[in-house]
Amino acid sequence: MDEISLEILLGALVLMLLFSGFFSAAETSMMAVNRYRLKTLSRAGHRGAKLAEWLLGQTDKLLGVVLLGNNLINAASASLVTIIAFRLFGQNEFALTLSTLVVTFLILVFSEVTPKVLGASYPDRIAPAASFVLAPLLKLFSPAIWFVNLFVQGLLRLMRLQPGAVAQNSMGVEELRTLLAESGTFLPAQHRGILMNLFDLEQVTVDDVMRPRGQIEAIDLATEPEEILHQLATSHHGRLPVYEDDPNNVIGIVHVRRALARPRDDGFDPIEFRESLREPYFIPSGASLYTQLTQFQSTRQALGLVVDEYGELLGLVTMEDILEEIVGEFSAFRPGEQSRPERAEDGSVLVEGAASLRELNRKLGLAFPVDGPRTLNGLLLEQLESMPEPGISVMVNGYPVEIIQVQDRMVKTARIGPKRETA
Repeated sequence: MDEISLEILLGALVLMLLFSGFFSAAETSMMAVNRYRLKTLSRAGHRGAKLAEWLLGQTDKLLGVVLLGNNLINAASASLVTIIAFRLFGQNEFALTLSTLVVTFLILVFSEVTPKVLGASYPDRIAPAASFVLAPLLKLFSPAIWFVNLFVQGLLRLMRLQPGAVAQNSMGVEELRTLLAESGTFLPAQHRGILMNLFDLEQVTVDDVMRPRGQIEAIDLATEPEEILHQLATSHHGRLPVYEDDPNNVIGIVHVRRALARPRDDGFDPIEFRESLREPYFIPSGASLYTQLTQFQSTRQALGLVVDEYGELLGLVTMEDILEEIVGEFSAFRPGEQSRPERAEDGSVLVEGAASLRELNRKLGLAFPVDGPRTLNGLLLEQLESMPEPGISVMVNGYPVEIIQVQDRMVKTARIGPKRETA
């Protein structure tokens, strides 16, 4: 070493610090890289991404080659700094102490902290590039890495740990939900909303989106034939439930267009009409929308009648209702429902008492609770704990709600004012 000039030693020290910094940046970037983006690049044919994915598939060997190179270079750097210090200050305790402090500072700043910050900040760029160096080194030093890993695996077995049995880098529903929420401008808001709604299908039930029994348009087979024909001709729906005497006694579903297309030369034939009905499809109350969506697909149904545990008819749900929970409304107005409520100049809005709380929240941007009653009438009855009367106002989640009209002991219409900030 004495014949080597000080300039060469300093140059070698700089190179060692750079090499050590490379291994530090490579280690951090490989551990911080987005595995899914890496997989996407790999499938697109990116060679660096393919190498990085191959290296991450054998993490123990990857860490072995990175730490082997890093520690060898750091040890060599410490020895080199000591030699330089002895050259400059002589072989004494001061030079030894100074070399220890200097090499610690140099390695910490130039070979550890700075490279690792860069690796953590730009993992998707650094990891594929570093793989071109790490992959050959892994093959070159595979015997040494295998020898080191023998002791590592032995220690892990003593501690009764099995790293290979640890779950792979996968995401659950909540992790995916968080990823979508944090996607920002990378994903359009409409697309993000659709995906978030898909995750909610398991929590939302058919009771939340069904049309209540009182709003169902149905045909009573016991009425006069002329009235049945008139109802078929004026109906805005493609399919209608048909019952006899009691609305709970649904005997079938009629396809309106097909029923109207039948020749009427001999008048209306109730027997023929009954035979043309399709068997009703019943849905148990509380079924999740996701389950019902798959049931609609498997049974090729588009309309179902929701019943409770006693067989009482609660409401009606269609495939369109479920799809609207995912993608939003197909149109601003549907037959049988009120159009989108319009706000008055003071910010209030007049709505029907039978309106669904979920629909009000979605259409008007409100924040009514949806874990209890499903309609505005039910929510007001829960808040009042008595029969509603016109003119009574109640505060619900910061929204003043005034009862305008009552019919048959139910809130017919109500006015919802703008939200008031609570002190």
